[in-house]
Amino acid sequence: MPVLNRAAEMQDEIAEWRRQIHREPELLFAVEKTAAFVAEKLREFGVDEIVTGIGRTGVVGIIRGNEDRGGKGRTIGLRADMDALPIDETSGKPWSSTVKGKMHACGHDGHTAMLLGAAKYLAETRNFSGNVAVIFQPAEEGGGGGNEMVKDGMMERFGIAEVYGMHNLPGMPVGSFGTRSGPIMAATDEFGITVEGRGGHAALPHKTIDPIVIGSYVVTALQTIVSRVADPIASLVVSVTKFNAGFAHNVIPETAKLAGTVRTLDPAMRDEAEARIRQICGGLAAAHGAEITVSYHRNYPVTVNHADETGHAVSVAEDIAGVAAVDPSLDPMMGGEDFSYMLLARPGAFIFIGNGDTAGLHHPAYDFNDDAIPHGVTYWVKLAESRLAP
Repeated sequence: MPVLNRAAEMQDEIAEWRRQIHREPELLFAVEKTAAFVAEKLREFGVDEIVTGIGRTGVVGIIRGNEDRGGKGRTIGLRADMDALPIDETSGKPWSSTVKGKMHACGHDGHTAMLLGAAKYLAETRNFSGNVAVIFQPAEEGGGGGNEMVKDGMMERFGIAEVYGMHNLPGMPVGSFGTRSGPIMAATDEFGITVEGRGGHAALPHKTIDPIVIGSYVVTALQTIVSRVADPIASLVVSVTKFNAGFAHNVIPETAKLAGTVRTLDPAMRDEAEARIRQICGGLAAAHGAEITVSYHRNYPVTVNHADETGHAVSVAEDIAGVAAVDPSLDPMMGGEDFSYMLLARPGAFIFIGNGDTAGLHHPAYDFNDDAIPHGVTYWVKLAESRLAP
């Protein structure tokens, strides 16, 4: 099954939607313009039910199949994210961001546009039995918008039985797909560490408790969690990404502050990493006569694909792209994804679609590759039609 002719015909139109969204990026939950654009398009397509304000600023459209215009039958959810990132764009494209300090550096503009294209096609053809919920989510980039939509009762309100997500991947050829059953994206925890010592003159270090030295020990010791605590086969990242201390050449400060992230694919390893961070800091505080406090925030959980739904997603992708262009055992990635919350609420699968040889995600020169549009639209359409076959 090649790319749908109709999807190819709509590519330029969908690309223009994408570029319009790209020009006016919005952050986190403040996606009012984007959400309004999405709702307007869904009304234009003749989508049966359109609900705004789900999870604060999310949009859900319900498209009913030819045999289910009364709303009967199973419902599957197809999800796209709408928010951008706080980055100054350097892509140089004619449709570059017009908002200083904001850009679509992760391709959410492309995700939204492809799902709109699929919604238009499905509303035109309705070649399925049941209902398709097209889900447009705010605040994926750190705000947990997926969790907010779930907590808002989205799954129960619309009777969603399964849910599917898709994300572009630079470096993967256009027209290719990749996914895997089980963990595919990591849990993304954050920690902050404050070392309280005793400040003083830099020429008299013996009269101080130097928080910079102690903080340096903390950085080094945390590396042993990966190298000496975790099973070498396990996936674990512990990165210190901030270290702030001092204000003058000749003063040993009172305080040092560190922060960083922990990435895991296994809940038990997640628990172990947090416990070890606290143990290490407690031991170093006692050894040096300092006070060390740890704050630990559990952010997005592991994104775990369900086996049956992933198998079906792979089958659909292979029908579109060919077996050779689909990786059914893609290596897990240590980035995070709040589609994880939807997969905790309902079975489903998250898949990557190739963006070609472009700048990487979250890079200021990144731009979504519009050549991927027909492939993404076709995937959404064929997934919906096959999961809701009459």
